[in-house]
Amino acid sequence: MRKLTYFIACSIDGFIGDPEGDATSMYTFVDAAFLEFLTAEYPETISAQGREQLGVDAESKHYDTVVQGLGSYQLALDIGITSPYSHLREFVATRSLAESPHPDVELIADDLVGRVRELKAEDSPLGIWLCGGSRIAGQLIEEVDELVIKTYPQVYGSGMPMFGAGFEPRDFELEDLRVFDNGVFVRRYSRKR
Repeated sequence: MRKLTYFIACSIDGFIGDPEGDATSMYTFVDAAFLEFLTAEYPETISAQGREQLGVDAESKHYDTVVQGLGSYQLALDIGITSPYSHLREFVATRSLAESPHPDVELIADDLVGRVRELKAEDSPLGIWLCGGSRIAGQLIEEVDELVIKTYPQVYGSGMPMFGAGFEPRDFELEDLRVFDNGVFVRRYSRKR
């Protein structure tokens, strides 16, 4: 069974963006050391255009598939990019788009949980990256096997939570912690089942 990993950026107080989902204020913390870490350890999470600009041609280390909501995907569409992670299998959970803007991007309009379970059941040494956003993560919370949380040294006060789900404690175990001089830290947790 493949793992579903929610690999996400957030503020110290656990928000992945402002109330509309904008997290551009976090970009100022992506310095050379942090970018080196991302390109070495999680190269597949860098967009195809970012990989091209940075000269990243590394093979995927953790994921061969990405699932995201329309809010996350819309960021790419707004700048004319219809396949932001063309180096991965791309899925977008949406009921708003009638057809995919790109032949390699599959839309999931219904039964997101069922489709993700099908993807998890596939035979592959690599996992599935849940890119965002909050509502999709909330729908898939019971399917999330791992969290990789890039925490930026900012407090939002309010905004879009990591999981748009009702209250119910779910336990995870800390597997790894990496701290950077600029105040960013990356935590990796595994689900305790």
